[in-house]
Amino acid sequence: MDVFSDLFTDYTLRTVALGSAVIGVVSGVLGSFAVLRRQSLLGDAISHAALPGIVVAYLVTGSKASLVLVLGAAVAGWIGTLVVMTIVRSSRVKSDSALGIVLSVFFGVGLVLLTFLQRRPDANQAGLDKFLFGQAAGLVQSEVLTMAALGGIALAFVILLWKEFKLLSFDRGFGESLGFRMSVVDVVLTTLLVVAIVLGLQTVGVVLMSAMVVAPAAAARQWTDRLVVMVALAALFGAVSGVGGAVISSSTARIPTGPTIVLCASAIVMVSLLFAPNRGLLWNRLRGARSRRRLRTEAVLADLYALWGQHEDLDHAHPAAVLETMALNRGGVAGALDELASRGLARSADGGWMLTSEGLRVARKLHGERFESGIPLQEGAT
Repeated sequence: MDVFSDLFTDYTLRTVALGSAVIGVVSGVLGSFAVLRRQSLLGDAISHAALPGIVVAYLVTGSKASLVLVLGAAVAGWIGTLVVMTIVRSSRVKSDSALGIVLSVFFGVGLVLLTFLQRRPDANQAGLDKFLFGQAAGLVQSEVLTMAALGGIALAFVILLWKEFKLLSFDRGFGESLGFRMSVVDVVLTTLLVVAIVLGLQTVGVVLMSAMVVAPAAAARQWTDRLVVMVALAALFGAVSGVGGAVISSSTARIPTGPTIVLCASAIVMVSLLFAPNRGLLWNRLRGARSRRRLRTEAVLADLYALWGQHEDLDHAHPAAVLETMALNRGGVAGALDELASRGLARSADGGWMLTSEGLRVARKLHGERFESGIPLQEGAT
């Protein structure tokens, strides 16, 4: 409760939480399109390419103002994206290889520039190395307002170009057939993604910012098949990760905020991968086990029906050993018989098993459906 009250009363925690929430919402919304277009590595390349832009902006202007450094990062990130597009268009290098090349080269240039900057007399006042891993605790209200303004502009473009972004993400060729200039739409979406990434560099850092683009969108994708719901969930997950990371970091000594935010986003991804109703690994395992159990039960029912066909007497019991022999490669006969008995489709008597009248009706129906569909009643049945 003290931490919750501090969100509204403590200036530092409130500022960091609001800034992290803004980053989470913007990166979640725009990251959804990157994930759907299978361009998750693009966020990593842009974030690493932004580092030399930050250093050059400081070297040129001598200012550490947030807006100046963000503009430098945006220009460098955009140049890196153009280089990737040029490499892909003019050579046989695949897009993932081009992204890896740009990522490493630009990041290396940024590190060299940082090393050069450390040898200057004002190196101790530069503090630009905080952009490597982020320094959310250094956020001030003016920087949060700048981030909110730029993020709001990016989200406004998403709303205005929603239809075009949807076409670009799912069927670019169809969008071109409708007369849309999809290459321009691609440039606009990439520019907005650059904006989303550079906004979070001071909070999360160059190294980890790509996780904020990918993680909320990847988690949201597990819960829905609708784009609008996915984007809304990604924004929510990003905001929760940002606020949660800020709160956890403030309540525990010597825990950096940026990595904590990324860990919160990763936890949401893990929960989504395990428990999402449609794609969750746990639910898929349960559905698979239920399907296997149903198929074993139907197979044993079919075996009882085949044995009944040899006698046509519902009171004639068949030993369980015979059923186990018929299901030699399937197994699970005992559990299937118990399931049939609980459903009133089979009963045991005289040390064996037999169909009930209801079981005979269901077996005939099942046999008819399989016969009409061309599926054999059972493998190896007589």
